[in-house]
Amino acid sequence: MSDDAPHEINRRDLLKRAGVGAAGLVAGGSLAGPAWARPRGAETADAASTITLGFVSPLTGPAAGFGEPDPYVIGLARKAFASGLTVGGKKYAVTIVNKDSQSAPAQAAKVAGQLINGTKVDLMLATSTPEVVNPVADACEAAQVPYITTVVPWEAWYFGRGAKDPTKSPFLYGIHFCFGVKNFFDAYTHLWPQVATNKKVGVMWPNDDDGNAIRAGLGPLLEKAGYTIVDPGAYQDGTNDYSAQIAKFKAENCQIFNTFPIPPDFATFWRQAAQQGYTTMVKIAQIAKTGLFPSQVTALGKLGENLASAVYWHPTWPYSSSLTGISSKQLADGYIAHAHKQWNQQAGASLALFDVAKAALVASGDPKDKAKVAAAFKKVHVETPLGVLDWRKQRAGVPWNVVPTPIPGGQWVKAPKFKIDFTICEHSDDHKIPIGGHLTPY
Repeated sequence: MSDDAPHEINRRDLLKRAGVGAAGLVAGGSLAGPAWARPRGAETADAASTITLGFVSPLTGPAAGFGEPDPYVIGLARKAFASGLTVGGKKYAVTIVNKDSQSAPAQAAKVAGQLINGTKVDLMLATSTPEVVNPVADACEAAQVPYITTVVPWEAWYFGRGAKDPTKSPFLYGIHFCFGVKNFFDAYTHLWPQVATNKKVGVMWPNDDDGNAIRAGLGPLLEKAGYTIVDPGAYQDGTNDYSAQIAKFKAENCQIFNTFPIPPDFATFWRQAAQQGYTTMVKIAQIAKTGLFPSQVTALGKLGENLASAVYWHPTWPYSSSLTGISSKQLADGYIAHAHKQWNQQAGASLALFDVAKAALVASGDPKDKAKVAAAFKKVHVETPLGVLDWRKQRAGVPWNVVPTPIPGGQWVKAPKFKIDFTICEHSDDHKIPIGGHLTPY
């Protein structure tokens, strides 16, 4: 693949990244090509009248916090689809088959292969971190199975999978909706001025798709905005000793701290930072990828109070699910009553996947024709708990198949009903989202 032709990612490269061999994507015997390309007569009557959706997310492993609300959300989707879905004048039954990625790329690729080759899904949905989403997306792209993904910064989804030019997307079978570097920049530069600091930012950006995308994009933007970035260098996921990084942040008097780690790594780092005296110097502790969910924050005890984070869905958002008809508040209240747990922001994003899926299937005219479903992605315009998502628009610097979504900044504070709750403190990317408070020092 040449640098001047980034759209020419070949099928072999996709197969390698997806962790599957070419033999895993074709039928044995005399039938060649993916299952959907075979004559329609080879399907059973039930298969021909049933739409099968695959859903992959991390229910276990380091990123399991993302998967907490997924069983509840899938239940809502199954209920909404229970009476079937009419497309092009024909009524179809809808089946949802969900798989646990175990927060591991190899397992994500494995279950994607099972859904593609065994279950023979018509449309794949995947969510939560590049370690889960990217292998699933690559497997689908290689097999020419349409897919919809979310909760991976879009640069990590796009550039992290080998693309280079936003105007020449090599990905023909998938669409993505998620915040990106610009959304983080907007949130941080509207949130951080609410607390007086020396504008020195100590960063812990890992050597993974998320960390590399943030280092390449967010760092330069923050520097242009007048912040000094103190970067001790990319670290490996699973690092156990952060003494060198902590010493550097203390020496540089970094009053703002920012990180995009897997959850266990932040817990290790932050406890070491407290033991070595860095947390007392920090005025804003801005975390991402971890600290998104109450379970992760409360596990830190006192160290979790007043951590700054961001939110890609909140019960106060003024949007509803077009599939289920429920509002954001109803979604949160329903989850709390069902799971006996605090609301979790992933619920909004996971339900949005099903909203987008329905819109794409209806727009296709034929949900059993994978090429038509993929082509219909450019027509999708749908309300979800995250807001109205529209792939009909072209956005400067953004691939056609990506819709950026806001991620307003805020803070975890003590709350009367739960041990801790999230307060939105800025809404620069969507002024319809209500602000609930003002950022206070860590």
